[in-house]
Parts: sequence; structure tokens; C-alpha cells
Amino acid sequence: MIVQAIRRYPVKSMLGEVLPHAQVGPAGVEGDRRLALRDLTTDRVVSAKHPRRWRAMLTLRATGGGPDPLRISLPDGRALTTGDDVDAVLSTLLGTPVALIATVPPGATLDRARPDEVLAAGVTAPVTVDETPLGGGSTAETFVDFAPVHLVTTATLDRIAEAAGTGQPVDATRYRPNLVLRTTGVPGFVENGWVGRDLRVGAELVLRVVALTPRCAVPTLAHGDLPAEPDALRVPARLNRVAPVPQLGPLPCVGAYAQVVRPGRVDAGDRVRLD
Repeated sequence: MIVQAIRRYPVKSMLGEVLPHAQVGPAGVEGDRRLALRDLTTDRVVSAKHPRRWRAMLTLRATGGGPDPLRISLPDGRALTTGDDVDAVLSTLLGTPVALIATVPPGATLDRARPDEVLAAGVTAPVTVDETPLGGGSTAETFVDFAPVHLVTTATLDRIAEAAGTGQPVDATRYRPNLVLRTTGVPGFVENGWVGRDLRVGAELVLRVVALTPRCAVPTLAHGDLPAEPDALRVPARLNRVAPVPQLGPLPCVGAYAQVVRPGRVDAGDRVRLD
């Protein structure tokens, strides 16, 4: 396997950026999901997992993080930095009072719409929404859904594209991974067999796969110029409905979550070995 792409998302649920290389520590890729918006009406973390309220987050792109200055690009071409009145501008754009935060609140939660209901009723319809805790597989104070690193293979992306039958590749952007791993000669959803195993990435980094990644409605949504695509969830719901961890029942899964066993640098093009 080869590292095809390295991605980070400085602000949770906004579009992110592709990096040529990155440092990966216990909290994941440096600068990844270190910031989020807090909904001032509910005190919950803003997430496009509740698309009826927050799908507009995927019209915003955040770049920078760690030692690099944050920049948020808006749909109209404007850009915000931390010196601007970010909270006021984003509150107006999103239609709800929000605040940009860098500290994870105690007991932080977000709203997650049930994806099957979103598929059936559409992103604008009222559906069942579950309050979901953040970071259950991480000890770091970041805004990750579960564990610090999220990865997906090209084998899985290619299998989804094949089953969708559109003749178009599936853009990894829909699944928001940190690492896209290029694979050859392996079946789709190969990550299903990796839980509990280690990945050695390049010369330094070692990751331990701890869970499969259950999918929400986010992959189906428009991401910037990338149009909405319901098959991004329908296909894994049909082909890979499995239990992401033993205590949960079967759910549509794409990719896997990992914790960091040994920190290190990762470069695009690094070789990856599964122990």
C-alpha cells in the first residue's frame, strides 16, 4: 500500500485541505479538527451530520492549523482569519448564533440525524436526531468523532464506484479521511479485516486500527463544487452493513479509525505495511 493523499480538516465539518506531508501525534494529524463551531442555542458542537441544520458547513473551507494561520474561505470568495469577526460572519451565514471554539467542552456532543431516514426523506425533511458524544476512541482534546486518525483505501472507493454504476470515481472528500491508501489486488472494504492490527506508515509512524467507520448522511451531501450523491451511502448500506465495534449492531461502514501507537512524519508516497 502507498499513502495516496494526506488530508486535514482544521474546523470540524468544514472542507479541509490536502497536504504533501504532516506530523502525526497522539491527537492525529497536526492541526486536524482542533477547532469547531459551538451552537449557542443548544451548546452542542456543530456538525453536518445533522444536514437539515448544518449542511451549509460544507460550503466553507478551512486551511491552516497547528503553527499555520487559520483561513476560512466563504462561498462568495471572501476569506476570514482569526483576526476577523469570525463568529458574527458565520452566525449570519449559517442562520444560527455560533462561536468558533478551540477547547472541547466537557461531555461534548453533536446531533446526528439517522442516515437511513435522511436517505428516505431527503436532507431538508425533519428526521430522528440522536445526541452523540465526541471522541470515544481518543484521549486527545480534539473534535474527532471517535479516534484521532481516519483512513480509507482506494479499493473501497473503487468498489463503491463500481456498484454505483455511474462510471465516475468516488471522491474521497465525501468520506473525510486523513489518509487515503492506494491499494492493488485487494477487495473493496478490505479495512474490515484490519481491526486490532497495526499499520506501519513510512519510516516512523505506527497506527493501530481500532474500529470500522460507521457512515452518517455526510457522504451524500454536496461538498463545495462536488454535487450531492445518495449512492455514497446507499452502496455501503447495501454491500457493507457490519458492526463497527462489537457493542453496536450492523451499520453502513466505509474506512476505519486508528489510534497512534508511535508518532511520526507521513509523506504522500510513503509505503504502508499491515502487521
